[in-house]
Amino acid sequence: MINTVPFIITIFWPPLRNIFVPVFLNCWLAKCALENMINDLHRAIQRTHSAMFNQVLILICTLLCLVFTGACGIQHLERAGKNLSLFDALYFCIVTFSTVGYGDVTPQIWPSQLLVVIMICVALVVLPLQFEELAYLWMERQKSGGNYSRHRAQTEKHVVLCVSSIKIDLLMDFLNEFYAHPRLQDYYVVILCPTEMDIQVRRVLQIPLWSQRVIYLQGSALKDQDLMRAKMDDAEACFILSSRNEVDRTAAVYHQKSMTILRAWAVKDFAPNCPLYVQILKPENKFHVKFADQVVCEEEFKYAMLALNCVCPATSTLVTLLVHTSRGQEGQMSPEQWQKIYGRCSGNEVYHIRLCDSKFFGEYDGKSFTYASFHAHKKYGVCLIGVKREDNKSILLNPGPRHIMASTDTCYYINITKEENSAFIFKQEESKGVPVGGLYDAPSRLPVHSIIASMGTVAMDLQNPEPAENSCKLALPTENGGGSRRPSIAPVLELADSSAILPCDLLTDPLEDETPHSEEEGFLVQEYVKGYPPNSPYIGSSPTLCHLLQQKAPFCCLRLDKGCKHNSFEDAKAYGFKNKLIIVSAETAGNGLYNFIVPLRAYYRPRKELNPIVLLLDNPPDNHFLEAICWFPMVYYMAGTIDNLDNLLQCGIIYADNLVVVDKESTMSAEEDYMADAKTIVNVQTMFRLFPSLSIITELTHPSNMRFMQFRAKDCYSLALSKLEKIERDKGSNLAFMFRLPFAAGRVFSISMLDTLLYQSFVKDYMIAIARLLLGLDTTPGSGYLCAIKVTEEDLWIRTYGRLFQKLCSSSAEIPIGIYRTESHMFSSSEMVFFILQSQVSINVDDCDDTRDRRESWKEKTAHRNSTGSDQSEHPLLRKKSMQWARRLSRKSAKPPSRTERITQQRLNLYRRSERQELSELVKNRMKHLGLPTAGYEDVANLTASDVMNRVNLGYLQDEMNDHQNTLSYVLINPPPDTILELNDIVYIIRSDPLAHMPEDLPSGQTGARMRQDYSSETRDETHL
Repeated sequence: MINTVPFIITIFWPPLRNIFVPVFLNCWLAKCALENMINDLHRAIQRTHSAMFNQVLILICTLLCLVFTGACGIQHLERAGKNLSLFDALYFCIVTFSTVGYGDVTPQIWPSQLLVVIMICVALVVLPLQFEELAYLWMERQKSGGNYSRHRAQTEKHVVLCVSSIKIDLLMDFLNEFYAHPRLQDYYVVILCPTEMDIQVRRVLQIPLWSQRVIYLQGSALKDQDLMRAKMDDAEACFILSSRNEVDRTAAVYHQKSMTILRAWAVKDFAPNCPLYVQILKPENKFHVKFADQVVCEEEFKYAMLALNCVCPATSTLVTLLVHTSRGQEGQMSPEQWQKIYGRCSGNEVYHIRLCDSKFFGEYDGKSFTYASFHAHKKYGVCLIGVKREDNKSILLNPGPRHIMASTDTCYYINITKEENSAFIFKQEESKGVPVGGLYDAPSRLPVHSIIASMGTVAMDLQNPEPAENSCKLALPTENGGGSRRPSIAPVLELADSSAILPCDLLTDPLEDETPHSEEEGFLVQEYVKGYPPNSPYIGSSPTLCHLLQQKAPFCCLRLDKGCKHNSFEDAKAYGFKNKLIIVSAETAGNGLYNFIVPLRAYYRPRKELNPIVLLLDNPPDNHFLEAICWFPMVYYMAGTIDNLDNLLQCGIIYADNLVVVDKESTMSAEEDYMADAKTIVNVQTMFRLFPSLSIITELTHPSNMRFMQFRAKDCYSLALSKLEKIERDKGSNLAFMFRLPFAAGRVFSISMLDTLLYQSFVKDYMIAIARLLLGLDTTPGSGYLCAIKVTEEDLWIRTYGRLFQKLCSSSAEIPIGIYRTESHMFSSSEMVFFILQSQVSINVDDCDDTRDRRESWKEKTAHRNSTGSDQSEHPLLRKKSMQWARRLSRKSAKPPSRTERITQQRLNLYRRSERQELSELVKNRMKHLGLPTAGYEDVANLTASDVMNRVNLGYLQDEMNDHQNTLSYVLINPPPDTILELNDIVYIIRSDPLAHMPEDLPSGQTGARMRQDYSSETRDETHL
C-alpha cells in the first residue's frame, strides 16, 4: 500500500510525480515470494526433512530485508543533513544491528533518528522469534541425529546398529569388541534407535575417541525414511539386537516376537544386499530370520552352555574367553602367579588360514590331521582344532587321523594372535633332508629345554608301536629294559590307521554291553536305545543322536514328587539313582530348556554316567514340552522354587552334584537396572550356606553383579580382586571381570557375555559355527565334540602339557585345548580341618576361661605345624587329640551344676554354636518333617578330616567361619607345552566323532545292530585320563 497507492496517483496527477516513493520496501514482498517459491519447490521434488533449511533461509532473508530497508531509508532521509552515501548508510545499519555501535556515523536529523528507533524495535521483535524457531529445530535435529551424509556413505565404510533401546553397557561392549580388530578402525558406527539418547550414552559419545566414529540417529528400522537417513543400502553390515532388559519382561518377549523379526524383514526389504546379523531370544523364532547371514539365539547357547558346565567344568568361561578379543595382557602386573598365566592364556582366540598360505601348517600337506595338530603345537604353540574342505561348507572339529590335509583346506586354530601377526622366524635347515621349523623370536618364546624335551618324546625307540588294548586311559606304559628309562610315548604317525588308533570306537566298544547288569538296574539300562528325538519342541532344532527310551514315558511318570499307577516314588531317594542329580531351576519350561537336555543325553555320553535331570519349575510345564522330553531317560520335573527349602529337599538336592539356577524372566526387570539379580543372588547365597558341597552354577542378567556371588564382607582377597578389576577396566580391557573368582571357576554366567559372539562374526564368520559345534548345538557328521578328562596320580608321569598332547594324539586321536585348574589359596588345609573340628567340641561353662586358653595354645601349635610343612597324614591325629581334649574338658567338672548354672550353660552353648551347626539342624528338621531320610545329608560339621581334605582339593568346600577363600579355580586356554600338569587338573579335549570311524564294509543289518548297542567310548574312563 505504501508504494502502490502513491505510484497510481502520480500516474493520473502529474504534479505529484516529484514525490518520493519508498520502492525499497518491496524487498519484504520479495521475501514472502521467495519463501513460497521454496515451499513449492520442496513439494515438487518431494524433499523431506527441510524444516531446518527453511528456517535458516527465512532468518537470512529477514536479516537482509532489515538491513536493506534501514540503509535505504537512512540514506534518503539524510539528504537533508550530511547527505550520507549508500555505503555509509549500509555500514551504519550493520554496526547498529550488531550492537557494536562505533559512533563514527550517526543520523543528524530527527526523521532519520526516528527511523532508526523504529527499525531497532522491529528487529527486537522479529529476530528473537526467528532464532527461537531455529534453536528449537536444531535441538530436535540433535535428538533425532539428523542424517548420515550420502557423500560419507559412498566414500567411507559404516555399519548400522539397530536396537529398541540402548544402554551404556551394551554400547561399550559393542564398540570395544568391534573396534578391537585393526581392519575396522576406519569404520563408522551408525546407531538407529527409536528412543531418545540416554544421558550416559550421550556423555560417552562426546568422548573424542567415539565422537568422530559413532553417529546416533533416532528413528525406527521399520521406516524407509529412517533407513534412508542411516544409508542402510550403503552399509557394510546391519546388526539387529533384541531387547533383553525391558521394564516389563513380557514386553521384551513381545519385542522379540514382533519388533526384532520385523526389523530384519524391513532391512532385508530395503537393502537386500546388506549383510544381516540378528540376535533373537527364543529358539522358536529362528526360522523367521533364517535368511540372515548370522543368527545367534540366546536361549539355545545359554542352556547348552549351562548343561556342559555340569559335565565339563567352566565351559561357560572357556567359551566366553574364546569369543572375546584380548591381547593377553590382563593381570601381567599382578603379583599373583595364577593371574598372570590365566590372563596370558585368556588372549587365545580362534583364527583361520588356508593351508597353502600358512607357514604353521603348510608343511603338513598330505599328512593326517592329528599329526598336523600335534606338530604345530610342538613347534609353534598353536592348537589346530578344525578344518574345512574347499568343496564342503561344513567345519569339522578334530576330524581324526583319517582326514588327510590338503593344500586347499582352511585350518582353524587357537593362538594368542593370528599367524600374519606372529613374531616367528621360519628357517629351513637342510639336515639329512629334514626341514626344521621356526621358533619363537619373542619374549614369550618357548624355553629351549621345553622344545628339546618335547622333541625328545618323539624320538623314542618303541618296541611295540601298536597302542594298548585300552588306549582311552593314559595308563603307565611298560618300561623297556630294566626300568632305567623313563616311560615313553608313542609317536604321532603321519598317516595313522584309525582302526588301530581308536580301539575304543563308540560303535565297536562292547565293554558296556558285555558288562552284566544288576537286577535293579538291568531293566532300566536295557530300555535305552540310540536314536533321534521324535518330537522337537520348535522348528529349526538341529537333530542330535541321543540316548532314548524304547517307549516314551507317561506324563505322570515324569513328575518326581508324586507317585502314579506306574510307580509309587515320591522323592529322589526312592528312585535309587546310581549317579548324582543335575537340578535345573527355571521359571517356565521354555523351548530353550530342551537344549539343556540334549547335550546331556547325546549318544557319545556314557550310558552308565548319565546323570538324572530334575527340572525345578515355578510353573508346571505344558503337554507340548512334556511330549518333547518324555523320550529321554531319567528326566523329571517338579513344581517349586529355590527359595523354598522344602522344594529343594524334595527334588533331591542332597543327592545332586550340580544345581543350575537360570535367570528368571520375572526378575529381569526392576526399577533400578542392576537390581534385577537381587533375588537370585540372595537365594544362591543361602544355598551356598545350606549346601556347601554343592556346585551351583548361576545365570545373572548383569555381569557386574557377579562380585556378589559367594560374597564375604571380610575377605581381603576379594577386595584386592575388586581393585584389580578397576585397574584392568581403566586400561581398556574387554574382560575386566575375568579375575572374579566365580567367573574364573565357571560358577557364574551372563548371556550378555555372548553378545560379542555376534559382533565377532562380522570379522570371523566361522565363530558361531564353531561355538555351536563345541556346545553340541550342531552335530556335523565327522566333527568331534567337547569333553573333559581328569589328571590322576597315575597320569603324573606325563609331566607336561606338551607330552599330554602327544599322548592323546598318538593313543586316541584327541586334541586338548585347555586346562581347568583348582589350587589351594590363602589358608592351608590343616587350618581348614581345625576350624571345622572346632565346632564339634562341647564347651563347659565352668572352665570357659581355661578352655579359651587351651584353644589359643592349640591354635599356636597348629600354626607351627603348618609352618613346618605338615601333610595330610597328621589330620587324623589332630582330630583324635581334639576329641580327647573335649572329653577331658567334659570330665573336669566335679560337682553337679545348679539349675541356674545349667540354664546359663545352655544359653551359652546355644550362643556359641557355629552357623554351620544351625544350618545343618534346620535342614535335618525339614527333612524329618517331609519324611525324608537324613542319612544322605552331608553336614560339614560331621565330615572327617580326610573328607574335608578331599573336598578342599576338589574346590567344592569353602569355610564360612574364617571368611577367606580356600580354593580357586581358573581356565588355561592352550597353555604352553612346558606347562607342568598338576593333580586333579581337568583337561578340555575335542574327541573325534565315533560315527566317522565305522567300518564302511559293514552289512546294513550289522550296522543297524550296532546302532542299537551302547557305543559310548567313555565307560569308566570318562572322568580319568
